[in-house]
Amino acid sequence: MKETDIALKAEEALRTCFESLPFIQSVEFEKRPSEDNSMPDLLARVATPEGEKVIFVEFKSNGQPRYVRQAMNKLALDTQKTPGRYGVFIGPYISPDSAQMLKEANIGYVDFAGNCFLNFEKIFIRIEGKPNPFPQNKELRTLFSPRTSRIIRVLLNKPFTALKIAELSKNAGVSLGLVAKAKKILLDREYIEEKPVGFVLIKPKALLQEWALQYSYKRNRVLDFYSLENESMVERVLSEYCANRKIPFALTLFSGASRVAPYSRFKRVFAYVESVTEEMRNTIGLKSVTTGSNVTLLEPYDQGVYYGTGYYDQIPVVSPIQLYLDLKSYKGRGEDAAQFLFDQVIEPLWSQKQIMAKEK
Repeated sequence: MKETDIALKAEEALRTCFESLPFIQSVEFEKRPSEDNSMPDLLARVATPEGEKVIFVEFKSNGQPRYVRQAMNKLALDTQKTPGRYGVFIGPYISPDSAQMLKEANIGYVDFAGNCFLNFEKIFIRIEGKPNPFPQNKELRTLFSPRTSRIIRVLLNKPFTALKIAELSKNAGVSLGLVAKAKKILLDREYIEEKPVGFVLIKPKALLQEWALQYSYKRNRVLDFYSLENESMVERVLSEYCANRKIPFALTLFSGASRVAPYSRFKRVFAYVESVTEEMRNTIGLKSVTTGSNVTLLEPYDQGVYYGTGYYDQIPVVSPIQLYLDLKSYKGRGEDAAQFLFDQVIEPLWSQKQIMAKEK
């Protein structure tokens, strides 16, 4: 959106909030002269029976925490210089984290979704819970695209560790330009922090949760089969078959969880296999079925699913991060197993890495 369009929407959004109060007589706006950066973006004059209230407004086209913090700092300075003024931030959508940050700084907010929080003198307006009207924005599609998500995998497996762009590019197997683009998005969301020795993922849980909202194991090609053998035998035969032929393979979902963080046994085999061939099916004894399957093989949407694969009883299992994503998107029992995995494996591992980082 152009700045002039954002300014008009900001005026409309703030005016709408005040119009919900019957004692507000009028709301008038003054725009900042383009050459005067010392002034707020907008100045709102609110007429009430007790007199005029003056509000300083900063607006941004991006409501991510980094931009909110910039606007918040400017509003704090402006209101300190002119006592009696109230600061308000306006953006397309204010996330719960950004909203809490603004409230703690005693700064109001309004977004284009209809959420708002204004609390000064005898005026109190709070509207919460309006959904983000821009949930699938371009930044999120970029951040969790197949190749860019390789960068996210590395970061989530190495949180609180300083990494340079070149190092991350090499570890993720992607271009320097793609890492730079992902870095900007992550900085805007304040998931990472820049340090002299590189940048560090400081909010791994928030990043993993946001990815999980965008992810589904069904992004992979899902193939269902039936086998006469029990699941343990199928898993081992599959593993040996793929190892002998150098075919990328790793258990996931409940097959992987049963080894990494046993929660409940699910009598079904789940595994990533780079390519399911007719020879493989015939050798292992897998019959294609539309119902009653007990073996599900996933042909991966990207090689990144194998990043961080570990071995349990000599059988490869995807990383806890990939395992969490797959389980979380398997509604019902999968979500419970994902939470158990997070509590028992992922969070303790992150805590340990955070302690180690502080000791350096």
